Amino acid sequence: METVEFIHLRVHSAYSLSEGAIKLPQLISLCEKHGMPAVGLTDSGNLFGALEFSIAASNNGLQPIIGCQLLVDRPEDCGGNATHRKNAQDAVYDTLILLVQNQAGYRNLVKLVSRSFLETPPEEKAHIPFSALSNHTEGLIALTGGPDGGLGKLLAEEQTASADLMTERLKLLFPDRLYVELMRHGRENENRIDPLLIDLAYKHEIPVVASNDCYFSDETMFDAHDALLCIADSAHIDQEDRRHLTPLHGFRSQLEMKEAFSDIPEAVENTLVIAKRCSFMVEEHAPMLPAFPTE
Repeated sequence: METVEFIHLRVHSAYSLSEGAIKLPQLISLCEKHGMPAVGLTDSGNLFGALEFSIAASNNGLQPIIGCQLLVDRPEDCGGNATHRKNAQDAVYDTLILLVQNQAGYRNLVKLVSRSFLETPPEEKAHIPFSALSNHTEGLIALTGGPDGGLGKLLAEEQTASADLMTERLKLLFPDRLYVELMRHGRENENRIDPLLIDLAYKHEIPVVASNDCYFSDETMFDAHDALLCIADSAHIDQEDRRHLTPLHGFRSQLEMKEAFSDIPEAVENTLVIAKRCSFMVEEHAPMLPAFPTE
């Protein structure tokens, strides 16, 4: 078996509704093609694919890493703006990636995801307040979300003090389980904040990790996926002010990722460290139906 040097920890399947374009059987095939023995599934705001993914991965000798991409409302003392609710349609939340280590972590993630749906007003995107993380982080590894995470956004806005404060708060919530996430899809904002994120990580003694935000299988699927985003957002292909990804948001090979992060190899190595720290999969069981007393 070839030496494994990189593991994808941030993949959006077709269960990332109107965003992801990778079906779970295809994800298994991609891992086999690229010699990756594990992969992280982090669909947007839901765990719809957790059971199917666990079964398909384990049946094919692949380690499933269950996770989720959550939206988090930034606290005011870290640069948040409580007045955004006056215009809920335009509210912007921070991204946080949570990966399950064990049974306790899965239960906590289920609670957080459920809360994001049950307690969010219908006019807002499903999200959780930052305070919801308290008492629900055991068994979870956190990635800071790259340029769309709180740290990335604060550094881009030159709010260094707020970025430092949020880093310390995340460290308390995820002791020895927090990683500063670096992304390199060729975007200008990523290039601008990348050295700032690295400096922040070293300053607070937090490990860095390389990730690729995967939404489709390879570059040949980019145009089709771009059309999918337009359909989801009711936008036109030629619009400039719409959501855009890049051809590098596909499932890149280990060699591509090593070359992209050749200046900071520990970021690539830490993908293996995280994979080894996760040892949980969802298992099938008999339906748990509520009891209804009858006469």
